[in-house]
Amino acid sequence: MGDELALTSAAALAREIRAGERSPVDVVDYFLERIERHDDVNAFTATRANEARAEARRAEKAVEAGENLGPLHGVPVALKDLFVWKDGLGNTFGSTPFTDFVPDESAIVTERLERAGAIVIGTTNTCEFGHKGLTDNRVFGPTSTPFDLDRNAGGSTGGSTAAVGAGLVPLAVGEDGGGSIRIPAAWSGVYGLKPTFGRVPIRARPNGFQLHTPFVHHGPQTRTVEDAALMLDVVAGPHPDDPFSLPAEADDSYLAAMRRSIADFDVAYSPHFGDFPVDQRVLDVVGNAVRAFETAGATVDRLDFEFPYSHETITELWVDSFAVFYRELAHHLGEEGLPNLLERTNELCPQFAAKLERGRGVDAVDYKRNDVVRTGIFDAIQEVLTEYDLLVTPTVAVPPVENAANGQTLGPSEIDGEAVERTIGFCLTHPLNFTGHPAASVPAGVTDDGLPIGMQLIGSRFDEASILAASGAVERVRPWDHHYEEILPN
Repeated sequence: MGDELALTSAAALAREIRAGERSPVDVVDYFLERIERHDDVNAFTATRANEARAEARRAEKAVEAGENLGPLHGVPVALKDLFVWKDGLGNTFGSTPFTDFVPDESAIVTERLERAGAIVIGTTNTCEFGHKGLTDNRVFGPTSTPFDLDRNAGGSTGGSTAAVGAGLVPLAVGEDGGGSIRIPAAWSGVYGLKPTFGRVPIRARPNGFQLHTPFVHHGPQTRTVEDAALMLDVVAGPHPDDPFSLPAEADDSYLAAMRRSIADFDVAYSPHFGDFPVDQRVLDVVGNAVRAFETAGATVDRLDFEFPYSHETITELWVDSFAVFYRELAHHLGEEGLPNLLERTNELCPQFAAKLERGRGVDAVDYKRNDVVRTGIFDAIQEVLTEYDLLVTPTVAVPPVENAANGQTLGPSEIDGEAVERTIGFCLTHPLNFTGHPAASVPAGVTDDGLPIGMQLIGSRFDEASILAASGAVERVRPWDHHYEEILPN
């Protein structure tokens, strides 16, 4: 089995396995061996070789017996180390106090992937409890973009995206509370989709309402738009454990949506998404990639888009909101008899420890008054999307940054002479976690020195179909698979 399998799409693998043209045993063996030989990006925190191979043997027998097979039957998948999984490998959450933690429940996404026949082969690296837009921690160290091993993959789902980009796994699932699907997709040169909030249900306990400030989303990270649509068809839909989960859609599948024409689309392009500073190298690459919409028949207008608040205010709002989120989480963990993060701050990454402390100082009234700012962000985006089918921006304002040591990789302190917050302020993603709109990061190209850049596509709430259609059109006009061939370790 040659190295061409490393870049075979999940959809193609699923078709070949169902047709009996590929053995799921061979496929799982191949990717486990590839991880062992070629995880130079430091994507995986653990693999489950024995269990995955046993599941692959059962999957092969099901094919031979002519059983009804799920849409991802026999396809390997990776899970971020924030997704709890009761039959899995345990969760560290990228945090030293949790190196021996084993959950007693599974994420809904995990259950649905397994029910569709996917085989989980391992867990992937993240930053500590997903607190920043980079992947690095004191347990496993940084994850690198496969385009440059000295530079970070982005976060917090960097392990999954780097694994997909490096051909270590065909499919991965991510979690996005400020850009954690889209940021690493941009920096690892893959496709990442954050669906509308509630489209993919999440089981949060004991606080079932925890994930709404800012909105936290689960979604696919893939090399092809088809694979993302296939995965979304599997994991989307209501669930009784999630009070925010949306009803099932009555329209065609997401796979059908990604094949639609966008000849009648009106696209708004905002290079700075309000007043976010953006590196000129990023503007050059994304400005060129936007032309793909016109090639596909859409109309593109450059838009001087403005939020009623500065990027500093929006970023501070996100930092404060997640500081409260983490402070509440720390209290819950301590009450449940799990490691008490508030008593072990010396073991934590300094930036995460600082967020825990910051959460203590946020006044309850101010916390709720922050929703006024959030409403302004929502209204500004809605105003654009009443006139346009899509709003397009860069995903991240800078190319991938260099890795640091001891879990402390951070973004730049300034861009084009303007100060930015170093855990998320260099990204144009987190405003969408205040509003719940669906958004994707599409590979836009690479800089002159070969670093990947992402283009963010924002759609109306509940309209993943338009984002998938536009993403599919960009992929057909400006295919990006040749970049993987250039960086593929072999």
